[in-house]
Amino acid sequence: MSLHLLHQFPRLELLGAPTPLEHLPRLSDYLGRDIFIKRDDFTPVAMGGNKLRKLEFLAADALREGADVLLTAGAIQSNHVRQTAAVAARLGLKCVALLENPIGTHAENYLSNGNRLLLDLMDAEVIMVDALHNPAEQLADEATRLEAQGFRPYIVPVGGSNALGALGYVECAQEIAHQSEGVVDFAAVVVASGSAGTHAGLAVGLEHLLPETELVGVTVSRQVEAQLPLVDRLRQSLAEKLEVQAKAPITLWDDYFAPRYGEPNDEGMAAVKLLAQLEGILLDPVYTGKAMAGLLDGISQNRFRREGPLLFIHTGGAPALFAYHPSV
Repeated sequence: MSLHLLHQFPRLELLGAPTPLEHLPRLSDYLGRDIFIKRDDFTPVAMGGNKLRKLEFLAADALREGADVLLTAGAIQSNHVRQTAAVAARLGLKCVALLENPIGTHAENYLSNGNRLLLDLMDAEVIMVDALHNPAEQLADEATRLEAQGFRPYIVPVGGSNALGALGYVECAQEIAHQSEGVVDFAAVVVASGSAGTHAGLAVGLEHLLPETELVGVTVSRQVEAQLPLVDRLRQSLAEKLEVQAKAPITLWDDYFAPRYGEPNDEGMAAVKLLAQLEGILLDPVYTGKAMAGLLDGISQNRFRREGPLLFIHTGGAPALFAYHPSV
C-alpha cells in the first residue's frame, strides 16, 4: 500500500540528507549477530537527534500559522526541548519551554549542564514547573499568557509527538527501506519508545515498506499497559492522515527503564559504555542506553521473532551524558 500522501504535507528542509545507516563490525563480532545503526544522532541542528524530523513538519505548520514563538515542554535535560530551541533560533523565532525535574535531583550538574546549558546558549525562555502533570493543559495556559503579551505562540507537543510530527518517522522508514534494499534484510528494528511519535511513525512506515521486519519499542518511561495505547492512538491517527491501514502487532518491552524516566540504570549505562568502547559511538543514559540494553538482552534471551541482522535507531541525546556525569 502506498504512502504517497506523505509528500502532500508541508515541511521545512532542515535535515538536508538521509542520515547514515552503518554496520557495527566490532559490536557484531562481540554479539555474534550483525548489528546496524541508523544515525539520527547525526541530524544537523544543535548536536543532533530524532526530534528534527518531527520539527520539519511542526515548524512548517507554525510558520504557516504566522507564529513567532515555539512553545513546548519537557524535562530539564530534554533533547526535544533543546532541538526545538535550536529550530526556533534558526528560524528567528522565540522559544519558550516549560521544564520539570522528573527525578527530583538537586545535583547542580543536572540542573545546569548538558541540554540545559544549551538552552541558555540559544536564548530559550525557561519556565520551571513543579511537574508536567497535564502538559497539554499547561502549554495551553502558557499560550494564553503569551497571547496576552502580543505573541503568536505555536504549541509543539511534548516530544513533538502528534500525528503531524510523526510523519517525520514515516520518512525515516522510507530512508531505511531505500538504504537496505538489496543489501540487508533486517529481522528487527529496535527503537526507544517514550512520547511515542518516533515509534508510531516507524510503525506505520515499516508495516507498509518492510512488513517482514519486526519493530521493537523499548519503553523508557512506562510499562507496556500504559505505553501501548499511546503508541496505538498515535499510530492510528497517523494512518488516518495518510489514508492507510495500521494493523501490525505493536511490540513493546518494558524491562529496561527502571527505576523511572530520566534516571540511569546499570544495564543502560553498561550498554552506553559497550558502544563507546567497541565503536566510539555515544549513546545517552535516558533513551538510547536503555534501548540498547533491550537489544542486548533481547539477543541473549532470544526475544526477537526471527534470526538475522538487527537495526538500532540512534535517536541522539548524547549531550545528556555531561549532565549526569559523574553519577553515570
